[in-house]
Amino acid sequence: MEIRKMTIDDYDDVYALWMSSKNMGFNDVDDSREGIDKYLRRNPDTSFVAFSGGELAGVILGGHDGRRGFIHHACVRETCRRQGIGTQLVQTCMDALKAEGISKVALLVFKYNETGNEFWEAMGFTVREDLNYRNLALRELVRIDT
Repeated sequence: MEIRKMTIDDYDDVYALWMSSKNMGFNDVDDSREGIDKYLRRNPDTSFVAFSGGELAGVILGGHDGRRGFIHHACVRETCRRQGIGTQLVQTCMDALKAEGISKVALLVFKYNETGNEFWEAMGFTVREDLNYRNLALRELVRIDT
């Protein structure tokens, strides 16, 4: 298996992987080629792709605002799961965030995504019961749930 930094040239394969993964959420602006290109330019050293047998096996978008890290859209191809790929992607991303001085990382998982929640729990991520997640769309977004 090979893990390397994600570039915009990976976008088509990454997007196809995202769309084939169950229980994830996307939108037509932030997750477009242009949106991901902007994200990768802002966070050039903290997002990664994994390849197994020459095929994209997994991806993790990691970034930060200078204070806190955040993981977006981490997933592993269903046929490649339970091989340590997700764990290696997370560790690679965590190491990159630590190298940039980040000491805390957050992520969101749909409550009904049992596979995702089990994975993140096993990785040591805890559920916060003491806060509410809130957001506000500043423009119209088309939601894409898988």
